[in-house]
Amino acid sequence: MQFWSSRKCRCLAIFMVIYVFYNPTDSGAVDMNSENIDMTLASNELVFLNFYAEWCRFSNLLAPIFNEAADKVKEAFPEPGKVVLGRVDCDRETSIASRFHITKYPTLKVIRNGQLSKREYRGQRSAEAFLEFVKKQLEDPIKEFKTLKDLENLDSRKRIIIGYFDRRDMPEYDTFRKVATNLKEDCQFHVGFGDAAQAMHPPGHPIIVFRPDVALSHENDETYTGSLKNFDELKIWVQEKCVPLVREITFENAEELTEEGLPFLILFHKPDDTDAIKDYKAIIETQLLDEKQNINFLTADGQRFAHPLHHLGKSEDDLPLIAIDSFRHMYMFPKFQDMYQPGKLKQFLQDLYSGKLHREFHYGPDPSGNEVQTEVVMKGTSPPESSFKKLGPSKNRYTLLHKDEL
Repeated sequence: MQFWSSRKCRCLAIFMVIYVFYNPTDSGAVDMNSENIDMTLASNELVFLNFYAEWCRFSNLLAPIFNEAADKVKEAFPEPGKVVLGRVDCDRETSIASRFHITKYPTLKVIRNGQLSKREYRGQRSAEAFLEFVKKQLEDPIKEFKTLKDLENLDSRKRIIIGYFDRRDMPEYDTFRKVATNLKEDCQFHVGFGDAAQAMHPPGHPIIVFRPDVALSHENDETYTGSLKNFDELKIWVQEKCVPLVREITFENAEELTEEGLPFLILFHKPDDTDAIKDYKAIIETQLLDEKQNINFLTADGQRFAHPLHHLGKSEDDLPLIAIDSFRHMYMFPKFQDMYQPGKLKQFLQDLYSGKLHREFHYGPDPSGNEVQTEVVMKGTSPPESSFKKLGPSKNRYTLLHKDEL
């Protein structure tokens, strides 16, 4: 009896040491290092990391704010395994900085269920904003529907993942929820249980269905056919469906897209011109799929992005139109309707890659022997400087470690 009591005490002591080590009670953000970071990431639903350098002015400005936010978060979510705000000194922990591909200070990254979010935190830098961000991240990412009729009212401009399950306490639903937590910024997630979902699947056989943004694309519904218990397999499938080849650029995501470093091929459209968006997406997906590693395919609300249009010498009355922003200059596709001619958009991209667009900008059109074609090209030989490069990471917000000239 004494042996088991002693063994129980030792186990409890070990547990307490581990708990205190990976869930510190000191005030401020938790110092992350090579000894504690992996366990911290694995044992918490959400980890919010501040990558900084002591010599960086912006890091020093952020430090007390992030520490204050850490205290507020601990007060709001005191239970273990929920959320940790951590900080990484990148000069000391160079291997961690390299692992997370840190290129500027301070960088704020989010890890959910041990999985790194592809989106950094780029919002307001205040303790209150950080707390609200954490609260938002910890909200249930899935909305429950009570009847199939509820699904008729979903937003047709959003990409949606729908799950049909017998009940919540299924391992398949646990996998579904974890995937939804990681990808809720890319898709809407909905779920039905029991009677609400039984018309869509036989008992004991839950299913997951992708519903595209039918108002903005020509895509069709698709059912997941892989393992519903395999997190990685389901996540890859959902990510492929939720992150489309053609994305919408907004002022909220422009910094993130610009930082990816790929030139933009942008359709500027009127807010209600869904036909142009659908056709543009369909042409990109059928003719330019092999170019996705070389360029970002985007759509942009021409009213919200009136400034780039102005630099192109265009206004809302000229929409829709297509342009390339190379982060040096902007080049306009001569005529929107030419998009429907097979190969025209691809040639436009090839002219960018070969330097033809840039060469004609400096020296005039290449000899073509065709007066009509030369005249069209000449209209595009004086493009303005890039508008979207200015929406990249600000010099007044970060210390940039690598500034590649694109």
